[in-house]
Amino acid sequence: MHKHKKWLFATILTFLIGLIAEAAVVVYVDPFFQYHAPLENFPYLVDNQLSQNPGMAKNMTYDSVILGSSMTVNFNTNWFDELMGLDTVKLNYSGAYPKDQANIMERIFSSDNQVKAVFLGVDVMTYTGGVEETKYPIPEYLYDDSVWNDAEYLWNKDVFLNYILRPIADPDKTDLATVYQSWWTDEYYNIQWVMHNYEQPEQIAEETRADAYIESVRKNLDTNICPYIERNPDTTFYIFFPPYSILYWNDVIRENHLEATMAEYQYIADRMFAYDNVRVFYFPNQEWIVTDLNNYADYSHYHRDINYYMTQCFADGSCEVADSKEMVQALERMREIIEAFDFEELFSVEY
Repeated sequence: MHKHKKWLFATILTFLIGLIAEAAVVVYVDPFFQYHAPLENFPYLVDNQLSQNPGMAKNMTYDSVILGSSMTVNFNTNWFDELMGLDTVKLNYSGAYPKDQANIMERIFSSDNQVKAVFLGVDVMTYTGGVEETKYPIPEYLYDDSVWNDAEYLWNKDVFLNYILRPIADPDKTDLATVYQSWWTDEYYNIQWVMHNYEQPEQIAEETRADAYIESVRKNLDTNICPYIERNPDTTFYIFFPPYSILYWNDVIRENHLEATMAEYQYIADRMFAYDNVRVFYFPNQEWIVTDLNNYADYSHYHRDINYYMTQCFADGSCEVADSKEMVQALERMREIIEAFDFEELFSVEY
């Protein structure tokens, strides 16, 4: 019996030492950056927006951030340094809803960083969702300041194997300047690829009311966006509308919500014009971008060259709309582009 007790004690002790050792390694390397900034010489793999963004927001050093959906993944943070003198971190979420933006802004503005600028891409289609809706369920224990609920991080097989041991065995350190960039390489950005993969939606006869989206958008702005603008008057918010291709507008027309979409753009812009620390940029009416499908890999995702152009605009003020009247003019130009575009010819060609 005594021998069995010693064996049981040794087994438990070994198990506890193993747990402590694993947790210590996770804390030391900290692949999700929950406790400290990245170690200088560790080849971190950064590919998990949900789990790694909150730690980067909390513990990295920066003075500006890029937020948004996959429309923002091809930004290179070095451009913001070269063109605007900003030390920028990219914290985007593919398919992000306004609540996703609120979740990460909470971490950003509770960090020790003095944030000069936030570059927030606004996808109008996501602002019609619920105020608590996120694209994916978030690991909430990574989005708070408590260490008492971090067991799922400290003793996580995936974290240990894929984010600590794997990088050590096959070091290929993620370049944080281009983190989360899209998998499409240059050969995918062409009209043949886009049209081959594009499916037209069914034509809808009944038109969506012009004000149909406004109430949902109002709630999202009131809950998830505007409070951060109001509480951080020393931060300049660059609110920008990404340039989806002309095929996006074909969807809008066929689904019969053009007036509702235009009203939504105008409403969001008008809300932003009320703040002295907000600048608004409207890119969808850049005809040279949106009508050339060689700039795209699908109906909405554009080449990184377009991201660079947008960065240049943030720096020099091009494509900025200063007030409600200018936004009306920007939307009128968008209408002209849509009305002038020959959709019939586009769809008459075999790709």
